[in-house]
Formats: sequence, structure tokens, C-alpha cells
Amino acid sequence: MAELEIDPGSIDAFNALLSAEIEASVRLEPGVLFLFAVAVKENSHLVRVIEGYADQVAYEAHLTTPHFLKYKVGTADMVKSLRLLETDPISLKAKPQISN
Repeated sequence: MAELEIDPGSIDAFNALLSAEIEASVRLEPGVLFLFAVAVKENSHLVRVIEGYADQVAYEAHLTTPHFLKYKVGTADMVKSLRLLETDPISLKAKPQISN
């Protein structure tokens, strides 16, 4: 899980870059199981990203992809702080999405 503090004047640009990165990661990387990004209510400059990977190799491969590197470079001046928290899954469930 990542805890980020974003420059308040950059929230819209940051959210656009993050959304594009997440979409590409889930679509292109078999080892990315899920990526969820949320903003803290009433503090939209505080962002949390919950990440799930098939294994450590998939996570490390994710960090080298063109779409992730584009996100990192593009948001470097927007991110005021970043804290990565390693977690262990307890229970991960999701309803399947129905496509139209």
C-alpha cells in the first residue's frame, strides 16, 4: 500500500496520470492482480493506493514498465511525500465486473 500526499494544486493532473497508469498496469501486466486508488474524503490531496501482485517478481517487473515509469516521472514534482507499507493479505474478495 502506498500513502501519498499530493500538491493540492496538482490533484487533477496527478489523478489523470495515476488513472492512466493503473489502467495500463491491469490491462498489460498479468502479474498485477489489482490496483485501487482512493483519496481521503475531505482531504483529496491524501491518496492511498492498494496494490496486489501475483508475487515479488511481478511487483519488481511492474516497477520497470514504461507506463509506470511515465507515471513516476510525470508526477515527481506533484508528490510531496510517499510512504510505502508492505502488507500481508488477510482476506481479498471482489465481485466480478460485468462488461456491457
